[in-house]
Amino acid sequence: MRIAIRTGTLYDGSANPPRTRVTLLIENGRVGRIAGDGETVEADRTYEAACVVPGLINAHAHLEMNGEPDTQGIYLIRTPTERTLDAARNARLALEGGVTTLRDLGGKESNAVALRDAIAKGDHVGPTIVAAGRALCMTGGHGAFIGRETDGPWDARKGVREQLKAGASCIKLIATGGVLTKGAVPGLDQLSEEEMRAAIVEAHTHGLRVAAHAIGTNGIKNALRAGVDSIEHGHLLDDEAIELFKARGTYLVPTLAAVSCIYENAASGAQPDFVVRKATELYERAQVNIGKAWRAGVTIAGGSDAGTPYNRHQDYAYEVELMSTMLGMSAQQALVAATATAGALLGVDAGTLAPERPADLLLLDRDVGTDVGALRSPRVVIKGGVVVQTG
Repeated sequence: MRIAIRTGTLYDGSANPPRTRVTLLIENGRVGRIAGDGETVEADRTYEAACVVPGLINAHAHLEMNGEPDTQGIYLIRTPTERTLDAARNARLALEGGVTTLRDLGGKESNAVALRDAIAKGDHVGPTIVAAGRALCMTGGHGAFIGRETDGPWDARKGVREQLKAGASCIKLIATGGVLTKGAVPGLDQLSEEEMRAAIVEAHTHGLRVAAHAIGTNGIKNALRAGVDSIEHGHLLDDEAIELFKARGTYLVPTLAAVSCIYENAASGAQPDFVVRKATELYERAQVNIGKAWRAGVTIAGGSDAGTPYNRHQDYAYEVELMSTMLGMSAQQALVAATATAGALLGVDAGTLAPERPADLLLLDRDVGTDVGALRSPRVVIKGGVVVQTG
C-alpha cells in the first residue's frame, strides 16, 4: 500500500530546518519520496497532519518493569510468567506512545530477546527492540537481583559470551552503585576498569555495543577509559569526564525522567525511603552536570530508563521535554537526541526520515518545534509503513 502524508511541517530527525507544506510518500514500508507543495503524489490512502516527525527511539528502557514505586520489592513477588506478560504489554504501550525503536537494558528473564524476535516476525506488536539480556554487575552490586554477577576480567568475558549465546544484541555493564538497589551507593565504583575493559573487548569482538550504568564520578571515568560506547545516567560527571566523552566520542544517555519521576512523587509515601533519598540527592546535581556536558559538546542521546518508579513506557515524550527544560536544548535539538542521535548510538537504520529509510513516524496535531508537548499525544503512529495506532 502506498500512503501519502500531507503535512504543514516535517522534521526529518536532522538538525536541518524543518520543511513546510510537503507530502511524504510511504512505499513498501519505507519512505519513498518527499514531494514539495504542488507536486502530484498518487497513493492508496492519504493522511493530513500539522506536523510529522520520526518515530521516537528510547535508548534506555526495562520492559519487565512497569513503573512500580518499589522496583526491587516487586521483583521478589512477581513470577517469571507475570514478567513476560508485563514485557509484552509494555512493548505495545511504548509503541502506542510513539516509541518505534527501543533498547532494553536488562531484565531478570531476558524477555526482551524473545520479544524482539516475536515483533520482528510479526507475531507481536511493539517497537523494534535492541536487547541486552542480563546486565553484568559485581557480586552483590547494583541490579544483582536481575543481573549476572561477575568477578574478574575473565568472568566478565564469560558473562558477555553468555548473553551473546542467549541472543543479546548489546551488552550492559554496571560501573557504579545505583538508586533502586538497597545498599548500593550511586557514587561508589562497582565493576572495575579492568573488568569492564575485558567485557568491552569481548563484546566488540562480536559486534556488540556496550552501555554502562555509571552515576559516580570515578566510575564514569573508569567506564570511559575502558572503551564503553555509552554512559547511562552520568549524573556526577566532572570536567575530566567531559573531556573523556569528547575525546572518545562516547554517547551520554542522561535518563532525566528516572530521577525526576522519583523526586516528583516523593510525597506519595509509596517508594522506599532509600530510593527517595538517593534520587533527591542526585536530582539537582544531574541537571547542573549534564547541562554543562551538553553545552561543552558531549553527544546526548535520548533514553528515559522507562519502567523505573512512575516512569511509564508510554510516557517517553516526557524525557524529550526534560532534555529541553532541564538541559536547555531547543525543542528540535531534543527531538534529534531522541531520534537520529539515539538511532546512531543503537546502530539501527531508524531515526531519520529520508528516501529508503524505514517509514517509522508520528503524525502530530501541533508543531513540535513550538510545543514539544505535542509528542505526548501522537494522532497516528506508523511503524515500518504500517499504521499501528490512531488517536
